[in-house]
Amino acid sequence: QVQLVESGGGLVQAGGSLRLSCAVSERTFSTTCMGWFRQAPGKEREFVGAINWSGSMTYYTDSVKGRFTISRDNAKNTVYLQILSLKPEDTDIYYCAAGEKLGSRFSDYNYWGQGTQVTVSS
Repeated sequence: QVQLVESGGGLVQAGGSLRLSCAVSERTFSTTCMGWFRQAPGKEREFVGAINWSGSMTYYTDSVKGRFTISRDNAKNTVYLQILSLKPEDTDIYYCAAGEKLGSRFSDYNYWGQGTQVTVSS
């Protein structure tokens, strides 16, 4: 059973930054595509960005381009989401997901973490 564990969330003031981590218990992590999603209470989970198995390709939803950066360390089985210039509207639960292809749809991913809360105060 593949497990994904997010960490790094918390309460941050607007304008601050955070780096979220997602540790994956999967020996084939280095061949797995990883995605980040976020969800606010009462809203649908939305795609944030994704990274391919080697880290050579990333793409993001338009609303986060320039502020969000996804990276990975295959030696540590970990993927990261760096968020700069945090805004109150970034307040969400952030989820990482693992899949076989680089995509923005829920169905592109087979495994999900439990999420980490990010709260941005104004």
